[in-house]
Amino acid sequence: MRKTISALIGVSACLIAGAHAQDLDWNKVDETLGRKPTVADDVHRYGFPRTDLTVTLDGVTIKPALALGGWLAFKPAHGGAMVMGDLVLLETEINPVMAKMIASGLEITAVHNHLLRASPATFYMHVAGHGDLVKLASAIHDALAESKTPLTVSAPAGPPPAIDLDTAKLDQIIGVKGQANGGVYQFNVKRRDPITADGMLLTPVGAMGVAIAINFQPTGGGKAAITGDFVLSSDEVNPVIVALRTHGIEVTALHSHMLDEQPRLFFMHFWANDDAVELANGLRAALDKTASTKS
Repeated sequence: MRKTISALIGVSACLIAGAHAQDLDWNKVDETLGRKPTVADDVHRYGFPRTDLTVTLDGVTIKPALALGGWLAFKPAHGGAMVMGDLVLLETEINPVMAKMIASGLEITAVHNHLLRASPATFYMHVAGHGDLVKLASAIHDALAESKTPLTVSAPAGPPPAIDLDTAKLDQIIGVKGQANGGVYQFNVKRRDPITADGMLLTPVGAMGVAIAINFQPTGGGKAAITGDFVLSSDEVNPVIVALRTHGIEVTALHSHMLDEQPRLFFMHFWANDDAVELANGLRAALDKTASTKS
């Protein structure tokens, strides 16, 4: 019953927000953040990849799309807009960025690692806010300026690297269609249960960061480095840990990303570098322990 009520509240809030969506100045946000978004339904998602960093882990040079892709997602909400995001920071950048965020009235909802043994070490600051759309964008831009996160977008130097993997086989095993992004093959796997925060239904789930994310970066010879995060209910956490470790996939972090979501969710990050198809089978075994969907 509680889940049904939350979903109904979220739908109502989305309908109210939709009535005001046309009043939001998205062009001004684009200008403030210095980039164009990916638009999915009523969500504008802006990428902030750490293209300035060269991060290695177990001999693999990590592409930004694998594990260094910071983002902000803005969604119309009652009284303006809501924003959620995940910013990639170096250790020395955490406190200056946090201070600016707090001074602007933004919320810090998590700070933690996603990876182990990476050099340099990267940390992930999850943020949230609600209010005037342009003011939110300006506040986050000013906070990010305290880091070396690139605030202008450079034209790509060339075509993206080919995905040297059997992507059709990976699609078949994972159960959804993946997408190539910057030399990385990415999956978003939805959960079957609706997810709300502050009475808002968090849809579309991929854009709002509440879908299971699985990324493959080819490392040669049919192998791939994999990382991402499982979005889990409490009773799914340990079955997924066992499934991943049984298949040689390391669990690198377990934590929350938000403060008031319903149902309560836990995010489990992972890492391996091995035969891509074998790893996909291990990920499928873990997905089978979750209330996730297949296409």
